[in-house]
Amino acid sequence: MIKIVNSEEQANAITHSGTMHADEVFATAFLEDYLGNRKVYRTNNVDYNKVQENTLIYDVGRGKFDHHQIDALKRDDGITYCSFGLLWKEFGKDYLKKKSFSNIDILWEYIDKDFIEGIDADDNGFFPKIDAIYKVKTLSNIIKIFNPSYDSYETESEQFIKAVDVAKKIFIEEVLYANGKVMANEIINKLLDNLDSNSKYLILDNFLPYEETILNRSDMNNLFFVAFPSNRGGYVIKTIPKNLEDKTARVAFPSEWAGLEGKELEEKSKIPGLIFCHTGRFIVSCKDYDTVLKVLNKLCN
Repeated sequence: MIKIVNSEEQANAITHSGTMHADEVFATAFLEDYLGNRKVYRTNNVDYNKVQENTLIYDVGRGKFDHHQIDALKRDDGITYCSFGLLWKEFGKDYLKKKSFSNIDILWEYIDKDFIEGIDADDNGFFPKIDAIYKVKTLSNIIKIFNPSYDSYETESEQFIKAVDVAKKIFIEEVLYANGKVMANEIINKLLDNLDSNSKYLILDNFLPYEETILNRSDMNNLFFVAFPSNRGGYVIKTIPKNLEDKTARVAFPSEWAGLEGKELEEKSKIPGLIFCHTGRFIVSCKDYDTVLKVLNKLCN
């Protein structure tokens, strides 16, 4: 639980006041989940004479968990740590141990790279280049909308608590998601290690997050499709993108299949049991395993 307090003496967490950002909001959410109830004092002028023992000060005060100094700590890729990153670096592994996760080092690193580094980067002015014809909002953009809106009766404290509550939910789900990815990565790598070097597809007994694992392996560049049981029944076959940045399929499903379903698709493809092909030609659904084999044999031979 987060409570906003009015002085250093009352606080066990201190961060800056004014406009809130993803950095200190997620840092607060992390500390609350890690250490329990946080009494947060938001200020731009920390009086260290009044700070109580074991109070964590972050994103303000020029201390260990601030990043506004000239000599602020940088990552190996040049991105400056922000307060969230600094707190994760200091306490993240202990947090994961406390939550009874395994593979602590691998999981800590995955969360750091998949989630926290992006917040660090955005907060320090390393903005992503986005090539899109529509507006894309980052996680940092989303947190900013919790700042009191123009001509509203919202207070900074009320909105900060709302933002931290949302951030905590996202952070917890990220940790669970990352843990699943780490466990799946181990399984997928074993399957890939045992895959015929000439195979152009992988069939899974059940769905596992597979894409990053495949795309991070240069020896899997000849892999075009992954099939697995669908939670809607039957099977799906998905294309594999060119790389982590370019989501264009290495090999798309035939253009004449696009948008078709049922009998029309079966007639066009000459494959009984083929149910649906997305207009984007990146996924098809199949009645059963035998249909999957027919599709893959047609496309890969």
